[in-house]
Amino acid sequence: MIPKTHPTWLFDSSPIPDPFGYGARAVRFLKALRHPESTSPGNSFQVDPWLERLVLAIYGPRHPNGTRIVKRVPMLLPRGNRKTTLCAALALLHTLGPERKPFSEVIAAAADRKQAALVHKQAVDIIRMDKRLINVSKLLDYRHKIISKKHGTFFEAIASDGKTQHGRSPSLIICDELHSWETLKLWNALESAIVKKDPLVILASTAGAGREHIAWAQYEQARRIARGDEVNQTVLPVLFEASADEDWKDERVWFRVNPGLSCVPPYQSISAMRDQAKQAESVPSTKANFLQYNLNVWADNSAAPFVDMGVYDKGADEIDFKALKAEPCWLGIDLSQVYDMTCIVAAWRDGKGGYLVRPWFFLPEEQLMKRATAGYREWTDAGFIEKSPGNAIDYEFFHRRLVEICGELNVQQIGVDPKGANPTLATLTNQGLPVFQFSQANGSMCPAVHELERAIVAGQFQHGGNPVLRWCFENVHTVKTADGYKRFHKGKSELKIDGAVAAAMAVKLAFDSELPGRAIDDAEFIRDFYKDQAA
Repeated sequence: MIPKTHPTWLFDSSPIPDPFGYGARAVRFLKALRHPESTSPGNSFQVDPWLERLVLAIYGPRHPNGTRIVKRVPMLLPRGNRKTTLCAALALLHTLGPERKPFSEVIAAAADRKQAALVHKQAVDIIRMDKRLINVSKLLDYRHKIISKKHGTFFEAIASDGKTQHGRSPSLIICDELHSWETLKLWNALESAIVKKDPLVILASTAGAGREHIAWAQYEQARRIARGDEVNQTVLPVLFEASADEDWKDERVWFRVNPGLSCVPPYQSISAMRDQAKQAESVPSTKANFLQYNLNVWADNSAAPFVDMGVYDKGADEIDFKALKAEPCWLGIDLSQVYDMTCIVAAWRDGKGGYLVRPWFFLPEEQLMKRATAGYREWTDAGFIEKSPGNAIDYEFFHRRLVEICGELNVQQIGVDPKGANPTLATLTNQGLPVFQFSQANGSMCPAVHELERAIVAGQFQHGGNPVLRWCFENVHTVKTADGYKRFHKGKSELKIDGAVAAAMAVKLAFDSELPGRAIDDAEFIRDFYKDQAA
């Protein structure tokens, strides 16, 4: 079924208002450009009909006083559809073309300096194809900057991992692959500029992963507007994406989601896509990449997921934790490294071979505003994350809460990774609590991961739908050890798996409780355990 968000208006003859002719003016500017890689006569910039209508829709509609109606364009385009080239052309439209404003700024922001440089390079390549543009431009390649000699307008490519960019006065902001930004520093700075200067904002991206990053919130709003569930004329959604339930091998879907495939000449090679799809049929990771980057299917965070999140979600029914207070439970603790999230997970046996779990998450208060994950603040406001004072982990605060939690539960054993945990181990020992040094080595964690996976797949893992814990499980992917067993791994530093690690530890301690005399790191037991499971 074709998603209702699909921009059909780009391919029909429906009227696009252009009362002042500014839309047509912008199209003429783009058509006058030349690109070194263009195969059109004279290397002219390829402005295909869908692209022409897109530019008209951005710059044509105006208020009676001539100001632009469209302020934000969330645009999802799969790889190979010339997203970067389009952004470079729009940057020049505002720097050297008719949309320029004297002494204003045009900003192209990306995750890192290398990615940011791509838009700048495309813009410079276009300028160097035209003496007229060369004569009115000053190129500062070492700063990724282009200056209009006559009007003082300048274009600059910046990175989200660089210095904070406060005090800017942009007329155009291009955010490239927002979902890959690991911090919110630049986004917050640009948001303050948006409030002051009311620029045009282009959010140009392929599909991302996970639902907690600020990018998901931006595109989800765009989807609501595209479906008609929300009315906002200042936002123009341009969403080329397939739905997760479509047949990803259907070439009609490919052509619908990739507008460049139907152009003459086409932007992409259909034979290359066929080869990729054929490989994706037998290689799961290749299929995940094909769906995300060629069809813009928004993915879970992990490219090699630990479990199907749909199966995981079956354990989201509400749990009466008050009724469990007197029941035996086991704790797993994943401590943070100075600035990160710390997690405690309690696990109870359900009497049927499964487990019920409850997590507690802690994060330094001053770190909340620095995280790219939009959910952090919402989760904190909803009580799913507790703030500890300061910018780094406050052990005194955490230990006090840990002792309080243990006092409310019938704790049988507490598993703590001994690495960097001396203060926590000492506190628990001094309180007379049953602390256990739970090594993160394969001998301990592989059986823990195995039992956790078994419980989830069997529908015997009840978690109550905690959103932070779900996010941690989304982020997990697994790697194989030399012995062929699974263990957890994470990719980007921003994607935390603390809750999943603590849950695995707690579940394993609960599992071991019915195996008297067997230590968690007993090599003989672990070997026999896997043999039995395989059988």
